Amino acid sequence: MKSIVGSGSCYRNFSIDCNRLVRGTVLLVMKARDASTETEIKQSLVAELDLGFTMLVRRYQPGIYSGARRLTHRHEDAEEVAQDTFLRAYRALGGYDNNRIHDLRLRAWLWTIALNLCRDRAAHPRNETASLSEGANAATDETPIDAASWNRRLARLSVDQRNAVVLRHVADLPIAEIAEITGRPEGTIKADVSRGLDRLRDTLAREELK
Repeated sequence: MKSIVGSGSCYRNFSIDCNRLVRGTVLLVMKARDASTETEIKQSLVAELDLGFTMLVRRYQPGIYSGARRLTHRHEDAEEVAQDTFLRAYRALGGYDNNRIHDLRLRAWLWTIALNLCRDRAAHPRNETASLSEGANAATDETPIDAASWNRRLARLSVDQRNAVVLRHVADLPIAEIAEITGRPEGTIKADVSRGLDRLRDTLAREELK
């Protein structure tokens, strides 16, 4: 199988807007490069795994990366989470029969893998000096953002609130999918999103007063 990620620059070809929070919703979603539907991707996976997998990566990789970037706080970690997510998915798909592939909810399945990888990263943080700075990476994005500030704001949330806010407003997942991915009730997810956004709004409001 060819490299599914390639160079780090492949993640920087999408517009990002993460400053619409205090008076609106968080919007940090990278646009997908493939408009194929989930049904079309699953049909292709069944017909020819490598072709279908290429469609899978192009459809879901941007969202996985953008969400992982906010959960891991670092560009390098987010790239590795995205790559490992799809490597694990490829290996798993190779052992699935056609019926199992057709029954998959692809985005939720991928995010279950990615969220577990993000948790592993959080449990075993690496030396910060071993990577490029966030500022250096942000300079190559189409729309540079103050990544360090957003990392600090999100870090003030509880783990459950941060996961819920990022999955809902960065990865753009519906509440039902987040509940499926995290194994938590929909009502709890809604509460975590609401409380997380309230805390972020309060943080931004205090920053504006400084």
